[in-house]
Amino acid sequence: MELKIVNSEREVAQFHAVMDRVYAHDADFIYPLIKDVEEVFHAKSNPVAHAEGTCQRWVLLINGVPSGRIAAFYRDKKVEDGAVIRRGGIGFFECVHQDSAAEVLFQAAENWLFDQQVASIDAPINFGDRDSFWGLLISAKTYPSYRESYNPSYYQAWFESRQYAVSIEQTTYEITNATFNFPRFSSIAQRVMGNPEYRFEFFKYSELEAYAGYFAEVYNQGWAHHEDFKPIQASDVYKRLKSIKPAMPERLAIFAFAGSRPIGFFVSILEVNQVFKSFKGRMSAWNGLKFLWQKGRIDKAKGIVFGIIPEYQNKGIETGMIMRCYEAVQHLPQLKSMELAWIGDFNPKMLSMLQSLGAELTKVHHTYRKEIPSK
Repeated sequence: MELKIVNSEREVAQFHAVMDRVYAHDADFIYPLIKDVEEVFHAKSNPVAHAEGTCQRWVLLINGVPSGRIAAFYRDKKVEDGAVIRRGGIGFFECVHQDSAAEVLFQAAENWLFDQQVASIDAPINFGDRDSFWGLLISAKTYPSYRESYNPSYYQAWFESRQYAVSIEQTTYEITNATFNFPRFSSIAQRVMGNPEYRFEFFKYSELEAYAGYFAEVYNQGWAHHEDFKPIQASDVYKRLKSIKPAMPERLAIFAFAGSRPIGFFVSILEVNQVFKSFKGRMSAWNGLKFLWQKGRIDKAKGIVFGIIPEYQNKGIETGMIMRCYEAVQHLPQLKSMELAWIGDFNPKMLSMLQSLGAELTKVHHTYRKEIPSK
């Protein structure tokens, strides 16, 4: 076995080629876009994470064949008393079913993190936002969605045998027109949707700059209490919304207002992995055209972010956005279902609401943490 730090273009190619070996006989596997993964490791495309920390990655060759990979990273976070805590992470782990190979990869990543004097290690996670490549797949009834972690079942024993304990259980639900509890939710939503103080609007690309500002305003209030919170700028939201335009029809983003004040949003995209499956991780110009030709066949949407500012939570605003989303789906007859991902076990109200909606649990991911005793 030969373990190499990923530095050169050749080693980057080997890092991604590991997937060919691990998933050679897995019919459910869908390659993540190489471009999406590479953006994580470069400061220009992932500036916040690289400003707070750094990363390292390795590829393992067995008889010259890429057979395993892993990345390690840390970020320095300020805590309530103003002190800085260094949180480590492991991610993008892939390995053939060979204990000795996994041991080499884990040891390399953990030793590097120990040298960085991290307080803990979260795994498997992304060196970036939680909405992408985060958590270990424990169970699934459906194929992997865009930018979602997918892995063989044998990984779980490897993490747990190394004293990684579950810190977050993330669940994914799916709802269809047939299962949606319309009578109950239309009745509940009538009160808030009939209140003249509130309005629920579909996003408009013709007013992209304004909606980017609305998004940033809600996000910076709604997420301020989260451990990894970092304020976002409207200019960055503008770029992000513009970049996902091919996958986000206007009706798949709903914004809630109290008077002229934005108070919530629910943003979804087409579940693009239905088309990306044939791309094998490569978004070439030709594949870009194929996506535009074929996206009309996509029959699932995926909710990617849902938020309400604190003072308007528990007032039924979520029911108004859900009913507006239901209306949108009626105008997009190609869509047969909606997936709602990354519902943490720390959010029991959202879990309860989804179950009462008629949504079915389809996937479970675990985020693990290993605490590092101080020396």
